[in-house]
Amino acid sequence: MTSQPTLTKPEDGPTGPGEPGSGLQAGLKNRHLSMIAIGGVIGAGLFVGSSSGIATAGPGILLSYALVGTLVVLVMRMLGEMSAANPTSGSFSAHADRALGPWAGFSIGWLYWFFWVVVLAVEATAGAVILEGWIPAVPQWGWALIVMVVLTATNLVSVGSYGEFEFWFAGIKVVAIAAFIVVGGLAVFGLLPGADTDQAGLANLTEHGGFLPNGAGAILTGVLLVVFSFMGSEIPTLAAGESEDPQRAVTKATNSIIWRIGVFYLGSIFVVVALLPWDSQAIVDKGSYVAALDSLGIANAGQIMNFIVLTSVLSCLNSGLYTASRMAFSLGRRGDAPKAFARTTSQGVPRTAILVSVVFGFVAVFFNYEFPDSVFLFLVNSSGAVALFVWLVICLSQLRMRRIIEAEAPEKLVVRMWLFPYLTWVAAAVIVFVLGYMLTDTENNGRTTVLLSLLVAALVIAVALVKQRVIARKAVAERAVAEKD
Repeated sequence: MTSQPTLTKPEDGPTGPGEPGSGLQAGLKNRHLSMIAIGGVIGAGLFVGSSSGIATAGPGILLSYALVGTLVVLVMRMLGEMSAANPTSGSFSAHADRALGPWAGFSIGWLYWFFWVVVLAVEATAGAVILEGWIPAVPQWGWALIVMVVLTATNLVSVGSYGEFEFWFAGIKVVAIAAFIVVGGLAVFGLLPGADTDQAGLANLTEHGGFLPNGAGAILTGVLLVVFSFMGSEIPTLAAGESEDPQRAVTKATNSIIWRIGVFYLGSIFVVVALLPWDSQAIVDKGSYVAALDSLGIANAGQIMNFIVLTSVLSCLNSGLYTASRMAFSLGRRGDAPKAFARTTSQGVPRTAILVSVVFGFVAVFFNYEFPDSVFLFLVNSSGAVALFVWLVICLSQLRMRRIIEAEAPEKLVVRMWLFPYLTWVAAAVIVFVLGYMLTDTENNGRTTVLLSLLVAALVIAVALVKQRVIARKAVAERAVAEKD
């Protein structure tokens, strides 16, 4: 008979100042957490990846973003419920460990770590391309190295350094996209003085083939193209574990997710498709946001967007390194990774976890330059569906954790999932449907991404099950020895 998981398992959350190895510390201030929560939902993928979605679904891409945004809101509500009741640096991995079993926490934790260290390479390369365009004297690989080293050093100093950098990175993103929405919105309604608004207008939503020029099926294809740009919404629940008031931070981040997605994603994409015809070649050639600014006659629109995209890339790198290292730390604390991963400096920094994560990131950068069409392509594709795996595990974990929390500490249910358990099951079914639909998608590489991601997931789960069996046999052997004595 298996024992029920409980809420009393030792925490891997923050402690006060102490000796090296004493654990994570509460170094993130409320303003850090607020900006991480607001800016975390704005990934570089929003700026650089939306053009392909618009070209595929036309104005109907708004429905794609709305569908994925609704799914993310539901998943974040579930994660918020669990994290507010039990804040921990391992977030959903630690919750899965307690709700579904050690194999689940091990598997999703390592898959999530793998996802982010691959993202480090992708973002470092993207940032290097922009920087080389500005200062070509430094080669691309040199810029990638510089960016990785600087942000690694930042993360090694203290969690407060990460928070401060992310506060300003996220602040720039938020101000930029808010300004874009305001300026673009004024232009759409003909209220922007001095701007060229000949192409702008709400008519762009229904002309040029209608709102769904490529049919309703294009909405689902659009979902596949935009779903991964939402990855990162869960970061505040990991970062909250190192804040002064984790429960308050998680509650605030969870409650604000609706307006953040509504304003930043739906608001900005609405402005883009209203400023330009969806089938404008400029959207494909220049990118959706640059094309939108160019259409208004704004000087140096391309360089302005390059700066904003670079900021988003640096923000993603900064958060990716932080997130990967904290997941590795949590895995080390739970015995699912080498114990060295769980050691911290006197500043509460998991140095080994950070260095291991960044080393893998450096290796991936090397593969990107030397083997872009083979090794690196495999890494990207095999981590591509991890976001959906994470969301599915969150759904399944919450189904069980709700019962555990209600039985052991109902007062900790300060955030509650709406219409439990029905909306939880709906969200899980939608995720499974999206994964299944991806298997039919050969044009946008969806099938390859799912199959390779499933392969890697199967390997990780196999390792987890073998590890669990070895531990069980060792426990039996120890009990037998104890009984003899």
